[in-house]
Amino acid sequence: MPFQSLVARLPYPSFAVQRAVAIAAVIAQAGIGVTGSVVRVTGSGLGCPTWPQCVEGSIVPVAHPELDMLTQWIEFSNRLLTGVVILVAALCVITAWRVQIEHPSRRRLVKLAWTMPAGVMLQAVVGGITVLAKLEWWTVALHFLASTPLVWLAVLLLRAFKEGDEPARWLIPDAGRKTLIVLAASMWAVLAAGTTVTGAGPHGGDPGTHRLQAPIETLTQIHGGLLVVYLIVLAVFGLQLMRGETPKQLWKRYTIVWVVAVLQGVVGSVQYALGVPEALVSFHVLGSALVIISTAALWCGSRDRGSAPVSPAADRELATSN
Repeated sequence: MPFQSLVARLPYPSFAVQRAVAIAAVIAQAGIGVTGSVVRVTGSGLGCPTWPQCVEGSIVPVAHPELDMLTQWIEFSNRLLTGVVILVAALCVITAWRVQIEHPSRRRLVKLAWTMPAGVMLQAVVGGITVLAKLEWWTVALHFLASTPLVWLAVLLLRAFKEGDEPARWLIPDAGRKTLIVLAASMWAVLAAGTTVTGAGPHGGDPGTHRLQAPIETLTQIHGGLLVVYLIVLAVFGLQLMRGETPKQLWKRYTIVWVVAVLQGVVGSVQYALGVPEALVSFHVLGSALVIISTAALWCGSRDRGSAPVSPAADRELATSN
């Protein structure tokens, strides 16, 4: 393949480079959700009312009697950030591909890397549908929910760069594995319930957007109740960890999940009590991303796949020293 020969000519990425690229993917996938919330709370969701153009006849904002320039630029800037996410996703693929060329067995790493650009393309389609549907609340919910697996997969990619490809050896009891699956499922249930609260809330992205016709108090109680379920499952998982010889690093990850989840609950409660101020909405979306990241990190830390193969230079250095 011609492109593969071009990738093969690139320098082999050091572990530091691999880690930097993967961290950039985590930040990009999480960050685009936060910037999307800024678009929503500023009422700029239809600042660019067409897709892929901003306004009819122009891909960039232009003076328009019916559209405010500031809202156009806020929405357009968020679209430009999608280009940054695509660039980072491409770097993930190229970096993983270069590693696999040297270590052909690293197919899992490349597959994980390809989920980044594939997911971004899917998000672009969903984003286009959201704009064309005039920000119907359920399209906004789908747009957000479609981004959450990408944040999770970016964390898995970060882990994959530093681990090997041996079959997963779990570091937790069998019951803990099942609880961890329930924990992940309850996390997504919390996120899904949160989108219904957003759908019924005051920040729809545009003053004329249809809202979910349901009591926001009831939706908030369901959302909060599911967070309590998540915390209960997390507590059960901790009790199961106490039954075995759990590594300190795993306990550290477990503690971080507790801190992030509790703080997210506090932000949500304060946000509701203060009448959903705009700034706290974006902080709450950021908190959602951090919950996903910390839970995914806990998942990764619960199993071991061996060590990643060393770089060719390190391999030659080792051979010379022997």
